[in-house]
Amino acid sequence: MDNKKLIDRDLSVLWHPCSQMKDHEWLPLIPIKRGEGVWLEDFEGNRYLDAISSWWVNLFGHCNPRINQRIKNQLEQLEHVILAGFSHEPVITLSEKLAALTPPGLERCFYADNGSSAIEVALKMSFHYWHNNGRKNKTRFITLSNSYHGETLGALAVGDVALYKEIYAPLLMDVITVPSPDCYRREAGETCEEHSRRIFGEMRKTLQQHADEVCAVLVEPLVQCAGNMRMYDPVYLELLRQACNEFDVHLIADEIAVGFGRTGTLFACEQAGITPDFMCLSKGLTSGYLPLSVTLTTNEIYSAFYDEYQNLTAFLHSHSFTGNPLGCSAALATLEIFEQDDVIRNNQALVKKMAAAAAPLMAHPHVAEVRQRGMILAIEMVKDKQTREPYPWQERRGLRVYRHGLENGVLLRPLGNVIYFMPPYVIQPEEIELMLRVATEGIDIATKD
Repeated sequence: MDNKKLIDRDLSVLWHPCSQMKDHEWLPLIPIKRGEGVWLEDFEGNRYLDAISSWWVNLFGHCNPRINQRIKNQLEQLEHVILAGFSHEPVITLSEKLAALTPPGLERCFYADNGSSAIEVALKMSFHYWHNNGRKNKTRFITLSNSYHGETLGALAVGDVALYKEIYAPLLMDVITVPSPDCYRREAGETCEEHSRRIFGEMRKTLQQHADEVCAVLVEPLVQCAGNMRMYDPVYLELLRQACNEFDVHLIADEIAVGFGRTGTLFACEQAGITPDFMCLSKGLTSGYLPLSVTLTTNEIYSAFYDEYQNLTAFLHSHSFTGNPLGCSAALATLEIFEQDDVIRNNQALVKKMAAAAAPLMAHPHVAEVRQRGMILAIEMVKDKQTREPYPWQERRGLRVYRHGLENGVLLRPLGNVIYFMPPYVIQPEEIELMLRVATEGIDIATKD
C-alpha cells in the first residue's frame, strides 16, 4: 500500500475535521502507518516529528509499551459495561486517583467521552445546582474573550474565537464576555502580573453587576490554547477564585488542554493555589490513546442532587461510553507513568531546552513574541514587529510554515500566524533542536515577502 492509493480512497469517503477539504486538491493528506515515541511514519517510510502531540493529546509517545500492555490486559477481561447501575474496578481506581491528585475538595468524578462533553457536563451541572437550590434566576455564564471550550453548541457558546463560533451565533445561548488577561496585550513596561491584575478589574465589575443571574465563570487556566496560545499570570486565577466566592458564583476550570503537566505543574490551577468548583479534563487523560473525559466537582455540589427520586433533582445527563474500562485503563497507565518516572520534575530540563532553542527567534524581524508556559511554547509572527501589526489572515503565512515542516520531517500545525510546540514528554534534546531549526527555517520562508 502506498500513500497515493490511500489518499484517493480517503478523499472519496472522508470529511476531515477543522479543514477546508478543497485545500486537498493541492495540499496532500498524509496517511500514517505507524508511530513510535515522538515519530510518525507514512506508508512510504517518511517520518514526521509530532511537535503538537497529535492535537495536544499524546503525553508519552506513540505506541508506548506500558500503556499498550495495560489496555491489552483490560481487553482480556472487559471492554465496556453500562455505568448506570453498574461499575467496574478501573473506573473506581481512576476516580480515587484523580480525587487524590487534583486540587483539594474535588472529590466526585463524572465521566464523558471528550472535552466538549466535559464542558457540557459542567455547564449543566452548575445551572442545575442553582436550580435545585431554588436560585432559578441563575441562568447565564461569564467567559473570557479569545477563549475556546469546544465545538458542541453549549461549549461553543461559552467560547469566543470567531472563526469557530460566528457562523453558529443564531443557535447559541447568550453569554457575558469579559476581556482576557492575555499578556500579549500588556502595555509597554507592564509586567504580566500587573497586566493580569489590572484586567481583572473588568471581571470584578461584571461579577458585581451580574452575580444574581450568573451560574459560573469559565476559564482556561494560564493558556488560551486555541486562542493562539495566549498566556496570562496565575494571579488572575487567585483573584477570580476570591471573587467567585464573594459573589456566590461557580468557577469552572477547563484544563482539557493544559492539564497533566503541560504548564509545568500537573494541573495549571496548582500555580495559583486554587480549587475550582468544576475541573474538566480530557486529552492527556489517556495519553491520547482513547476518548475519555471527566468533570470533577465537590461534594457540596454533588449533595444538591442527592435526593429522593420523586423530587426529580437527579442529574440525568449520560453518554453511552461513560467510564469505558479501556479508556480508564489507559488513564491509569498514564498516571502510573507520572508517578513512577517523576515526569513533572524531569520535564523541567525539556522546558529549559525548548526555551534556549527558541531564544534566537526573539530577535527575528517578524516575531513579536516568544512565550512559554511549561511544555507549551509559542512564536507569534507579525507583519510589523514595532507596531505588532499582524499579517492578514488571508495570506495563510502559518500554512507556509506547516508545509516546510512536513517537507523536513516535522509536524507543525500553526494557529494562524502563531507557531507553537506542545510535544510529547518523551522528546529528546536533539529532537527539540530539530523541531526549532525547522520551525525557524519555516518562519524565515513565510515572512520573507
